[in-house]
Amino acid sequence: MAAPEPQSMAPNALDRQITGLDALELAAGSRKSLTSRFWSALWPAFAAVAIALAVWQLVVLSGWKEPWVLPGPTEVLPQLGDELTSGTFWAAVGLTMRRALIGYALSIVIGVLIGAAVSRVRVLRAAFGSLITGLQTMPSIAWFPLAILLFQLSESAILFVVVLGAAPSIANGLIAGVDYTPPILLRAGKVLGLRGPALYRHLILPASLPAFVAGLKQGWAFAWRSLMAGELLVIIGHTQSLGVLLSAAREFTDTADMISIMIVILIIGIGIDKLFGFGDRALRDRWGLNTAD
Repeated sequence: MAAPEPQSMAPNALDRQITGLDALELAAGSRKSLTSRFWSALWPAFAAVAIALAVWQLVVLSGWKEPWVLPGPTEVLPQLGDELTSGTFWAAVGLTMRRALIGYALSIVIGVLIGAAVSRVRVLRAAFGSLITGLQTMPSIAWFPLAILLFQLSESAILFVVVLGAAPSIANGLIAGVDYTPPILLRAGKVLGLRGPALYRHLILPASLPAFVAGLKQGWAFAWRSLMAGELLVIIGHTQSLGVLLSAAREFTDTADMISIMIVILIIGIGIDKLFGFGDRALRDRWGLNTAD
């Protein structure tokens, strides 16, 4: 019986080699357990907190400022623990977060409507494109005199400034995403019969999603900063918010309490940023832009 020709054996050998490479890649990708991945994500944050606390304590020990002006971690952290067990504190957090979510939701609606219109209508782009960028760069605190004149000391005054701070960033994110949508996709959508809102829903918005998510993230940062400024300036009677607590601590020169509230504001900002990070990572996974760990 004749021996098989080398050509007939080549495909089998190639299959074995590919299978071996796949197994090697899978083994390399599964080396890290869930615990090790969790620890790899956490230890940089723990290290950063430890370094920040150490530097803070060294500055206090240097005598640069009096302890009542700049207390150290040993005075602030117990105060933070007391705040976390206070019902008044959590009521203030709830009011602040409710304002943030309402203002941010309104900003998304307004920003998407403006961005969709400006990105597709040349006349609107020429008329309002630079204005949107100018509104985005304008400090939010500059709007508060007008907001107080229009709405007095009310929730509407705060939401007005939050929306003006966040909506331009969201609109610009959508505009940038639409600008970078490949023209061939637009032509393909029109060939398939997509027009008007259907074109946006099924083609333009999915294609512009990465830039839009970046705009949403930046919009949240502007909304959060605008809200904190608003709660410090627009104090509504018989309401407790993080801004009100911060202002009261400043007025009573309770620096430890003031810094503890600032830490809470920072933690909330970092937590929301992490949520956006998870969404961005899921989006990159969907688009196949993440490499294996």
